[in-house]
Amino acid sequence: MKYNTHQPVLYRIFLMFVATLFFSNVTRAQTDTLELKLAQAEKLFLDSNLYLLASHYNVDVNKAYIKQAKLWDNPVLITDQSIYANGHVLEHGKDENGQPTGQFFIQVQQLIKTAGKRRKLIDLATTNVKISELQLQQVMLNLRYQLRQDYYTIAVALHNNELYQSQLEQLNHLQNAMKAQLDAGNIALKDYLRIQALVISLQQDIADLGRSIIDAESDLKTLLHFNDNQFIKPLEKIQTDITLTVNKDVVFDSAKQNNPNYLLQQTQVLYQKQNLAYQKALRSPDVTLGPEYDHNSNYAPYYVGLTVSLPLPLLNKNQGNIAAAGYSIKQQQALATQAETELKNNVDNAYQKLVLSINQSSATQNQFYESYGNIFNKMMESYRQKQVSLLEFLDFFDAYKEAELRLQQQHLNLQLAKEELNYQAGADLIK
Repeated sequence: MKYNTHQPVLYRIFLMFVATLFFSNVTRAQTDTLELKLAQAEKLFLDSNLYLLASHYNVDVNKAYIKQAKLWDNPVLITDQSIYANGHVLEHGKDENGQPTGQFFIQVQQLIKTAGKRRKLIDLATTNVKISELQLQQVMLNLRYQLRQDYYTIAVALHNNELYQSQLEQLNHLQNAMKAQLDAGNIALKDYLRIQALVISLQQDIADLGRSIIDAESDLKTLLHFNDNQFIKPLEKIQTDITLTVNKDVVFDSAKQNNPNYLLQQTQVLYQKQNLAYQKALRSPDVTLGPEYDHNSNYAPYYVGLTVSLPLPLLNKNQGNIAAAGYSIKQQQALATQAETELKNNVDNAYQKLVLSINQSSATQNQFYESYGNIFNKMMESYRQKQVSLLEFLDFFDAYKEAELRLQQQHLNLQLAKEELNYQAGADLIK
């Protein structure tokens, strides 16, 4: 039976085209590639998102409310003029002594808030600004954590791509050599097909990797507000020598001081307590007072007096709002307690993950993977020289590729575990 070599060759060419298509964003020309360190990426992120997010969470709006709370109420001018009397409109004539005979009344009233209501409103507005700032910090912390995840995921994926491309280049050389041996009748067709299947499988892995890089790039460029075709290439490598320099208690203390979500719940408790104080202050009636002048409408023709008015708190003492504010404090205190428990559990989990990742990245394992890599080239040459069988070579190739991918995933897990612990702590405790 004559073997038709055109069909598998065309299929291989098709898969190479697909791999190239999916990976085109990764292998751009240098002019379309933007190389960024992590610090540069974070600066771009802050510059492009801070104003937008600050506007969204109304930080400046709430700051304006503080200014408004500090303002006094405007005085009220009251006047009463004679417009018709004794059959005359606007009778403002003069008597025999030359004095005005018409009547007019002028009064100025000023509302005086009692029981520190104005100060308590300022406290509420100030705390509300703090709440908005913490909400903004929480969003920014979440997005920065996502940025770091995408950044290091791309870095590892590009490293894996270099590994795949190196292996593909060597396999292509081997496949070309075996094709010549097949044409010369020196090897069996099944041996050639096994190598060809390995090449096709590697090309498919490259295509899958290209798709994952494109997705991560899309997320990263969205965070940085990039809308062009530039490919962002991380310059920083994955850390493989991370060490724990602080204990769990230090991390938890840092989290209680810096974690925005935890601080937000605590600040909400303060806000509810301030609201209760304000509602209690509303029980005290405000005083309205001011001078008044009455001309020709009182026992004295030139009357100057002082007016004082205040409501009598007999029926409405703001009882309902005071009770509601008290219940709100209890509710928020429960949420704050839950937030502290959740924060402690999150710190514990992140700390344990980092400990496991550090233990996994031991010197012995790193030495094993390094030795494994050094053997690969020797195994390739040994197969060319017929010192090992095809099955032995294929088994070693699959095991080597799997080991390299596991090593890079291990490094990525270590880096992400560090970032997660810093995320929970609200500060970069682990460098």
